[in-house]
Amino acid sequence: MMDISTFSAFKSRNYRLYFSGQSISLIGTWMQKTAVSWVIYSETHSKFMLGLTLFASLFPSFIFSFLGGVVSDRYNRYKVLLVTQVASMIQAVLLTLLIFFRHYSVWEIIALSALLGLINAFDVPARQSLVYEMVDDKADLPNALALNSSMVNLSRLIGPGIAGLALEKFGDDICFGLNALSFIAVIGSLLMMKLPKYIPKPHHKNVFGDLKEGFLYIKQTPSIALVLLMLALISLLVLPYSTLIPVYAKDIFKGTASTFGIIDSVIGLGAFCGAIYLASLKPGRNLRKILARNTVIFGVGLVLFSHATNYPLALLFSAVVGFGMMSQITISNTLIQTTVDPAMRGRVISFYAMAFFGMQPLGGLLVGTISQWIGTPDTVLIQGIITLIIGVVLYRFLKKERERKLAMMSFPKSEDKLF
Repeated sequence: MMDISTFSAFKSRNYRLYFSGQSISLIGTWMQKTAVSWVIYSETHSKFMLGLTLFASLFPSFIFSFLGGVVSDRYNRYKVLLVTQVASMIQAVLLTLLIFFRHYSVWEIIALSALLGLINAFDVPARQSLVYEMVDDKADLPNALALNSSMVNLSRLIGPGIAGLALEKFGDDICFGLNALSFIAVIGSLLMMKLPKYIPKPHHKNVFGDLKEGFLYIKQTPSIALVLLMLALISLLVLPYSTLIPVYAKDIFKGTASTFGIIDSVIGLGAFCGAIYLASLKPGRNLRKILARNTVIFGVGLVLFSHATNYPLALLFSAVVGFGMMSQITISNTLIQTTVDPAMRGRVISFYAMAFFGMQPLGGLLVGTISQWIGTPDTVLIQGIITLIIGVVLYRFLKKERERKLAMMSFPKSEDKLF
């Protein structure tokens, strides 16, 4: 049962504004994502093109996220975020006009997806870093990050469902148009915020010096390096399963755009439940242990979903997938944000963005290609098995680490007995 601590971050006015504006904008974002996948697959009937679309939308974030992290640490994060949100709105308007006039090719959609990926390279480090400044009581930061995930996943629950209906009843251009309008909410909420006056800091290094400093910091902080490595593996080998959902909707369950929207929404429902669970955790819980357990749940969900031919059962398994998947993103982010040096926040988050956004496009191409060879169900099955292995390895690592700490604690006592 949820208590007041589940929403403790809402005590901060700036965070409340951010949460409300971003919630509306993210529903539009998920509508656009759903519509892009559906349009691409309907036009090409190619699983590889689905992977290529994911690659185009995320790979620019991989290339430029380092620069985005430096910009976030060097300049006013609030202004950077305002600029990226306006740029995202312009991208959505261009995509809407392209679809509305019907004179488009798949490559033009992919090019605009790549443009959004470039914008996100600067948006993500600034937005994630700014959350820290929006929360008045820093003890509420883990709660704010968990609520962020609930917001993302609630929008994933609502957005694809609305998109599926809109695609059938009104046409794909409506999905893109509604996304463009949704940016008014987040830009408005940012303009209403009252943040502390920004004080520019002197910079004694060039951009490459800042990048090197961030990399060395991660290398010398094993707890952060481990989290980033695990997230990179999951993003490369597992998270691109989402590119194959249109195949399940259209070919396996013989459905329509609504079927696709419903599956995506149920994944979002599971992820939303997982985010609320994390938001309800009391301070001091072992997040790495929860991450290992939920990684195993993620793997079990994928294995069960992979060869499901009964639609209601597949929806149940997809909710399990969503619950486990959400932890990869949220707990990783929380572990980083609560331990990182504030001066390194933007750069470390840019490495987080690289691990999350950068590996997925490469994985999308890999998964799209493999599914062409061995089929979609077997591909998702393999992804589930890989996830289980990663979860078990993390469990074993944490167990050995705990045993090592216990041995170190008991060693002086043994010495006392000897002497």
